[in-house]
Amino acid sequence: MPELPEVETIVRGLRDLVGSQIERVEVNDPRLFLPKAKLVGAVISRIERKGKYLVCHLADGASLLVHLRMSGRLMRSTTAKEKRHTRLSLYLDRGRVHFVDPRRLGTVQYSEDGLPVSLGIDPTERAFTRGRLARIVSASRSPIKVLLMDQRRIAGIGNIYAAEALFRAGIDPRRLGKTLSRKEVAAAHAAVRTVLTEAIDHLGTTLGEGVSDYRQTSGESGGFQERLHVYSREGEACHRCGATIERTKQGGRSTYFCPGCQH
Repeated sequence: MPELPEVETIVRGLRDLVGSQIERVEVNDPRLFLPKAKLVGAVISRIERKGKYLVCHLADGASLLVHLRMSGRLMRSTTAKEKRHTRLSLYLDRGRVHFVDPRRLGTVQYSEDGLPVSLGIDPTERAFTRGRLARIVSASRSPIKVLLMDQRRIAGIGNIYAAEALFRAGIDPRRLGKTLSRKEVAAAHAAVRTVLTEAIDHLGTTLGEGVSDYRQTSGESGGFQERLHVYSREGEACHRCGATIERTKQGGRSTYFCPGCQH
């Protein structure tokens, strides 16, 4: 589930570790192929977000690439329940970081060549303008929600924030991107920027209390779930018009929208 706002929150929660040295590496999952010999003694030089990836740069030029996928967490400390699902622990001279992932879908990769995938533009960057979105939309035959979630074009937006942005823009998620007017593209652009900014300000979205649900590095929940208008609200009344929120499937994922507000 973690998308751009959640990963950004986690990155900010770990930045005080920049400059610290890795003293011990504990790998509890054989699916994670990490060179302990290269990691022990390495110094963290920078921590940043690329799309949904957390990139931990090391002083020797290598990096650790973390993708949390559906149920991953990065925690400063763990509860007894979380400890059972801890796949990796880094012991530093100034603290610890634990990779908790019950479904074992997330990845941690050691790389000397940067990201192994090509990502699209980050929607929080200045270069993500209305014109840039218009060019992306006009060149695609995909439904607008699917397009917003295509990491090769726009990096970081997932199911939650695509649904919420399109609700705020008043656009039906099933509409083909190329059918959007200039005004609708402008509305979508503004909604994407606003929703992501608000979600980061509210430290992400936590949808449940289970060990698979997103948490900040401190273990605390995010707060943006209190501001959701359509996501995971099937059968409930729209906050804006009172119509019943509906759910459909797009690309194998649930899509939530208001038939009264979104056209």
